Amino acid sequence: MSSDLIDLVIDKEWKMFDRVQNEGGRASCQNDPATFRIMRASQFMTWPEDLLRSYLADLEHAERAGRNLLTEKYAFMMEYTSPLEFNRIRHALPVPDSESLAKIREIVEIHMDWERRTDQAYPHIRSTGRPLTREGDRPDVTSFETYLTGELKTWSKATLARYLDFTRQCQRQGRNLAEETADNMARAYGYASMRDAEEKKLRRASSV
Repeated sequence: MSSDLIDLVIDKEWKMFDRVQNEGGRASCQNDPATFRIMRASQFMTWPEDLLRSYLADLEHAERAGRNLLTEKYAFMMEYTSPLEFNRIRHALPVPDSESLAKIREIVEIHMDWERRTDQAYPHIRSTGRPLTREGDRPDVTSFETYLTGELKTWSKATLARYLDFTRQCQRQGRNLAEETADNMARAYGYASMRDAEEKKLRRASSV
């Protein structure tokens, strides 16, 4: 995957993320572009080029239309983290059709299985991450299930279809995109792999 293409996508995402307005004021993560870049690049490095270009087209189309896909993503999450607030803003959000919602459910189900298996493989490193399922949602905590669902609802039908095809292909091939993303993130922080990060954390814990 071209690093230039990934950088272009992340630059466009960051501009949108930087403009997200939260009820409680600007979030601390909005002042940390380096971490944002690592997290997003770690995921995008697992994608094929056609999927990345399709998502880039979504971002460019949103820019031309005056939409902020990152604002919409976090707004969709509020359906489960802050239902009362969500009911006040839902009229301003796009409404995915039934076909798109079916695709989203299938994608989320497969990715949740990958996340669950990665959590089990690296319990010490992953213990501080998001809760996996919607049962863990609170106003200040967003589960992986809710986060991914919210993001997918902002994508075009074309990008959603490509992502479903890619997800199914990875599942058939025995790939785990959650673990691949975690490996990329671990390397960005100076580890050889997620396994290396897990083992070093265990050694540090046992020496205390």
